Amino acid sequence: MEPVTRAGAGLAGLAAAALGGVVAYDLTQKKHAILRNFPVLGHFRYWVETVGPELRQYIVTSNDEERPFSRDQRRWVYASSKGENNYFGFGTDNDVEHVVGYPIIKHRTFSGPGATTAPHGSEGMPLPSAKVLGGPRGRRHAFRPASVVNISGMSFGALSAPAIQALNAGAAIAGCMQNTGEGSIAPAHLHGGDLVFQIGTAYFGCRDEHGRFDLGRLVDLVQSAPVRAIEIKLSQGAKPGLGGMLPGAKVDRTIAGIRGIPEGVDCASPSRHTAFDDVDSMLDFVEAVADATGLPVGIKSAVGNMDFWDELIDRMGPRERGVDFVNIDGGEGGTGAAPMIFADSVAYPFRIAFTEVYKRFAVAGLTDDLTFIGAGKLGLTENALVAFALGADMVNVGREAMLSIGCIQAQKCHTDHCPVGVATQNPRYTRGLDPTSKKDRLANYVLALRRDLLKVSEAVGVVHPGLMTADDIDILDGQRSSESLRDLYGYEKGWGELGPRLQAELVDVMASLGEDQAEEGQRLR
Repeated sequence: MEPVTRAGAGLAGLAAAALGGVVAYDLTQKKHAILRNFPVLGHFRYWVETVGPELRQYIVTSNDEERPFSRDQRRWVYASSKGENNYFGFGTDNDVEHVVGYPIIKHRTFSGPGATTAPHGSEGMPLPSAKVLGGPRGRRHAFRPASVVNISGMSFGALSAPAIQALNAGAAIAGCMQNTGEGSIAPAHLHGGDLVFQIGTAYFGCRDEHGRFDLGRLVDLVQSAPVRAIEIKLSQGAKPGLGGMLPGAKVDRTIAGIRGIPEGVDCASPSRHTAFDDVDSMLDFVEAVADATGLPVGIKSAVGNMDFWDELIDRMGPRERGVDFVNIDGGEGGTGAAPMIFADSVAYPFRIAFTEVYKRFAVAGLTDDLTFIGAGKLGLTENALVAFALGADMVNVGREAMLSIGCIQAQKCHTDHCPVGVATQNPRYTRGLDPTSKKDRLANYVLALRRDLLKVSEAVGVVHPGLMTADDIDILDGQRSSESLRDLYGYEKGWGELGPRLQAELVDVMASLGEDQAEEGQRLR
């Protein structure tokens, strides 16, 4: 028995050494945050994910049942961000025969003006905004955003420093912008990406010692960073009508210093602004900020009572004052933690919210005077295309951007125990998120989304998603009937579309980009 005992002991030693090697590798590798934070155990997640489709066929959920993002949707984001094959085989597993509200994009047999006929043409081609941000109101630093896809407002504090750094550095690679969220500008925001600075109700980064808005401090702040535009947050989809809340567990010394608040204490932002109290004073505030900074200034809002929008449009009619952009945040969206009632039932979902606002601007003849931005699960290609067809000029992505850098939809954002280090300040978890590798994943995801937007646009016969119309997409009522977006949302002829001048200008911009890309390809050959 002694040789057998010795052999067993040797095998046990080898097993222990192998296990120790796996642990050492997991703790030092930087590719997978889940493995750094949960060595050995983390491998079981990847194994279960691998066999998940087979298991779900019998005992769990289908690929399209989970919420807020289904497994298919997450798989597409993950594969895109890793530069892997993001195709799907064997046809759709969506229940298109019975689902109400399913969008169908109507491709054309023959290409429209300027649409490519080359196989997989325009891969990697830039996709700029159809409009010059701040141009109609003559802002000193007006510009045409280089990307129709940009990163939504997610504050440092709600997200960790490595996550913010990965998003910003990835934005620099992809040529898109990152919204700071209301938590002000942190060192993690300064890794090459352009910024949209968000002014929240607590005025973090631009407040005096009493917490009041300070225009001078705002000017100093935006001049110290690559800020391209300013967004005034009136409300957000995660908790419309309720101020932001950062739990005290997340308020460390760095965050406290940046925001000017006590360390370790719950940080609750007011539900409404104190620098203005009605539409008239808000427009004065917008013009004051724009004059002082020279930057385009807009508003972000979820949509509920429409009186605000009616008055805003009425006061913008004379074209003496106005916002440069409107960011409509759907009530189904939002990265922030919120009471269930606010997340579930306060504010309209994106499609209704956007169309109700857009139609009012269309009636007033103002749609070409400002840029329309949408948010709320618009980081999925089909949702984004619906937004463009309804009149959006750009889309912001939040949770999808989080997924691209490692979020696993654990839904622990409010606990400070995000297992992959994205939505936490706990060093136990943030150490697992390596921004030097995750930045490439964010960039890959944005590029993949823009590529798909462009390819579908070309299938419809146009050169840019901003040229799609409300007649190009139908909404199914199971197999019973279909209805165009135009009929469903009561759009009149021309609504959701750019004016003739802007259309011609956009076609010229895309043609110029195509020529530049062709010349670059020829040079490389």
